[in-house]
Amino acid sequence: MAKEVPIKINLRNFDMKERSLYIEFSFDEPLTDNIMLLAVNRKTREDLKEPCKRADLSDKYLFSASFCLDELLNIANNNGVIDFYVSEQSEESFHKINTSDLALELTWRWDNQQRVFALPYTTKKGNLSLKVLQETAVAEITDLILSPEGELHFKGYAFLLNKDGETSVKNRRLVLKEIKKSEENRTFEFPLEDDEKTNFNIYIDLKKLYEENDMPAMFQFYIQFTDEDLETGEEVVKRSKTLILKHKAELQTNQFTILETKKGPARFHVYPQKKKKNMRLRMNDYTLKTRAVYFVVGKKNQAVSFLRRKKNRLKKKIGKGVKKAYYFTFGLAGKLPVKKKTVIFESFAGKQYSCNPRAIYEYMKENNPEYQLYWSVNPEYTDIFKEKGIPYIKRFTLKWLFAMARAEYWVVNSRLPLWIPKPKHTTYLQTWHGTPLKRLAVDMDEVHMPGTNTEKYKKNFTMEASKWDYLISPNAYSTEIFARAFQFNKTMIESGYPRNDFLHTDNNPKTVRELKEKMQLPSDKKVIIYAPTWRDDQFYKKGKYKFDLDLDLNKLREEIGDDYVIVLRMHYLVAENFDLEPYKGFAYDFSSYEDIRELYMVSDLLITDYSSVFFDFANLKRPMIFFVPDIETYRDKLRGFYFDFETEAPGPLVKTTDEVIEKVRETETTDYRLPAIFEPFYEKFCYLESGKSSEKVVKTVFK
Repeated sequence: MAKEVPIKINLRNFDMKERSLYIEFSFDEPLTDNIMLLAVNRKTREDLKEPCKRADLSDKYLFSASFCLDELLNIANNNGVIDFYVSEQSEESFHKINTSDLALELTWRWDNQQRVFALPYTTKKGNLSLKVLQETAVAEITDLILSPEGELHFKGYAFLLNKDGETSVKNRRLVLKEIKKSEENRTFEFPLEDDEKTNFNIYIDLKKLYEENDMPAMFQFYIQFTDEDLETGEEVVKRSKTLILKHKAELQTNQFTILETKKGPARFHVYPQKKKKNMRLRMNDYTLKTRAVYFVVGKKNQAVSFLRRKKNRLKKKIGKGVKKAYYFTFGLAGKLPVKKKTVIFESFAGKQYSCNPRAIYEYMKENNPEYQLYWSVNPEYTDIFKEKGIPYIKRFTLKWLFAMARAEYWVVNSRLPLWIPKPKHTTYLQTWHGTPLKRLAVDMDEVHMPGTNTEKYKKNFTMEASKWDYLISPNAYSTEIFARAFQFNKTMIESGYPRNDFLHTDNNPKTVRELKEKMQLPSDKKVIIYAPTWRDDQFYKKGKYKFDLDLDLNKLREEIGDDYVIVLRMHYLVAENFDLEPYKGFAYDFSSYEDIRELYMVSDLLITDYSSVFFDFANLKRPMIFFVPDIETYRDKLRGFYFDFETEAPGPLVKTTDEVIEKVRETETTDYRLPAIFEPFYEKFCYLESGKSSEKVVKTVFK
């Protein structure tokens, strides 16, 4: 798409009729008659174009266009976001459409054929977009006033769009949630009128709230709904996103008042965050001391904001320059004499001492003492290396640059940054980190990850793979997929995974007992490991993925807590830090534990979804349960599978916590046997792994 230029375009009318979408807009300055309206999928960039015509022949600034709703739903893939732009065909330019103060969400439409909602909305920057989704909670502020007497007046609309295509406004509450860095956050709920209208109107006495509760405090707002599950009839609580301040003319951006209360003078302040626009409420005392602090902090914040803006601009410029300088310096260092028999190991971007690199390192340390072995480590993850006395170099330092550039060997289990050139004298052993169930690289139809698109992702992946001299494969099935998906045409080592040697050589009661003591897990209870993967389309930013814990830990503890504990092992890309304090003694977060193979060893049962961990865990021939509440989305939209996962998975597939509990109970029976599918699965995927994979790899690469 061409460069966006700053021409103001205002939405005048928006209407979704039975099978079409009508948009009418005006310019602040005249343009040519040759104008197109574009609907663009925000992720895939797939687009639709429709010519515009004058909506009123007497008004040269007013235009309109229509889209077929079915075509819009198709480019949104029934679950996505569409942005709208106006383009002049005579120029390589496009312009976003400003929505002013129209309540777009109220014009939603349900498509009964595809069973999705088309929900128009205004972005945080005030522009027109359309969400296509199956269900959601909609909440919007249309007016917000803080009176001099401390009464906060909210106006807006809030409703649920349910899977049956209906709206619900039952049992709505405005929730004030306390924002704290520690301790449990308090919430205060205020019922909204329970009628058939989507809009609401509520007054909150902040002075009374301040006097009756422990303050000072800061809050954010959202709407909570209590609805009924259509299938089970059970009560379900759903919540909207945090309420934000959009570009609406009638909303005052920054309001405060100072009042005398029973606790002394207090300041009440309602304001939006600068970037995220989340509405915040701050309540705190206003003594002479705090007034002085406000004055000083206010002046300081102005200076800090100015310096931060300058710093961020400078960092962007420096960042680009640093990469170029690094690349250039790396290239020069790579021309220095090679350090023979020097090996640099790295696992998961320098964040772990684990996986195949660890197994190869430990084998070489014992059997190849003539080699100099070092680890490339992210500076924030050096503790485990210090504790074990493992030689390491901090990633991206000058010392690291010269060590990498002069090393004779690299042993890595995930992709290195693309801008790192591989010297001619370096042999690059890529161990990879899993047997493929989900489609990889070139085999992926669409890429939903942040910071990239499908074409760019595939290009970057194959460019990185072209640097690999050796690639480890755990079985013949993986060899075929790796060669095609990575476009890899050098030496494939079909050896089994070195990391799984441990599961064969150390699988005994003594090892299990010692590991449980090390992990401080109860010796008299069975252990369940829950190890799900990440979702490409759920993220905070590039490299930091969201994860919703659908597994009900409270129900699990009630039903099986007397006999089991559960260990959570999140994927290294998942950013969540789960608060397991309410489940102390039952649930443990081992996401940052140094190596998952030890967690496998102490576990009596695995619960996973689409993670490749089950291929490794199968080496222990222990029960597995696949908790896959979103399998249709994952299978059909996000990745797709290489084989019929639903019929060939070596354990039952379930969608609810109750089903998980039922399957766990089944494994306790005296006549329990692994499913019939397990043996052919084992023969297909684990046949090479017998405790000798590290030896095979080392003898092949290091000769």
